[in-house]
Amino acid sequence: MTGLAHVPLALTPTSRKDFVSDQEVRWCPGCGDYAVLAAFQSLMPQLGIRRENTVIVSGIGCSSRFPYYMDTYGLHSIHGRAPSIATGIAMARPDLAVWVVTGDGDALSIGGNHLIHALRRNTNITILLFNNRIYGLTKGQYSPTSESGKVTKSTPAGSVDHPFDPVRLALGADATFVARTVDSDRAHLSEVLTRAVAHRGASLVEIYQNCPIFNDGAFDPLKEPDSPAVIPLRHGQPVTLAGGSLQVLRDPGSGGLSVVPPDSPGVPVVHDEHLDDPAQATALAGLTDTHGLRRAPIGIFRDVERPVHDDAARSQIVMPADEERIPALQALVTGRDTWTTG
Repeated sequence: MTGLAHVPLALTPTSRKDFVSDQEVRWCPGCGDYAVLAAFQSLMPQLGIRRENTVIVSGIGCSSRFPYYMDTYGLHSIHGRAPSIATGIAMARPDLAVWVVTGDGDALSIGGNHLIHALRRNTNITILLFNNRIYGLTKGQYSPTSESGKVTKSTPAGSVDHPFDPVRLALGADATFVARTVDSDRAHLSEVLTRAVAHRGASLVEIYQNCPIFNDGAFDPLKEPDSPAVIPLRHGQPVTLAGGSLQVLRDPGSGGLSVVPPDSPGVPVVHDEHLDDPAQATALAGLTDTHGLRRAPIGIFRDVERPVHDDAARSQIVMPADEERIPALQALVTGRDTWTTG
């Protein structure tokens, strides 16, 4: 069963224009959000999902303006709570494609608890986590993904925090679909989003996204043609980079992964996104340089099947016949452990 199994598809073809709202797009010039929005608007007609069966839930932050710019149903919710609200929608309406658009501050600071529980429950929602490694809307404070030593308005002497890696956090929550892409790579972004929404269960896609005002150029090393900083993940293929001049090997003794020349001793790592054990995906995510981002795996880390939370919850709903309904409801209210006093 796919993520869109219960969602009615459009009866007639649609175009990008059908998904573009009449609202003026208001992000800073050069913001990576523009590229993600354009890719998303173009992708929706290809997915064939009806606008009226699409819901986009956002929290607070620059990325959370997203629902205004899509001519679908949308909800600009409260800080960090978008995954919880999306969970409720998915539970009540299996005929909807439910998306969450959030940022690194919104999802990983005040919203961290809500994010990990949505992932571990495996609710059928698709979460797009825009990561620019800074608080943009509130004007440039460090975020949970900012590198150690980051100088910002809130850390004038440099951050002393150790940053989150959203991918490893998601894998630690046993998320069933985890991927990473980059705002400027439209083809890869569209491919990953297509796979994410087709997945039945909770999908998390981290999108490296440039903030030209408060953290410009943070991902430039990953955007150069044939960049040696990119570790592309392709299912069923050895993990290599820099045109094959480097590869990822597993040390037979420690089991750890390292990026080394091809003639180095070790066992070549072949990427398998369908491994039930997330250990290899987590080890690959661990190759991410969370400080200077001079290196990062890009692609789908994990795509596995597991029972879906909202499907399981709906299966428990059994409506008794009319004459039995009131006694059945009263039995639920009364509960098993009751007693009479006096």
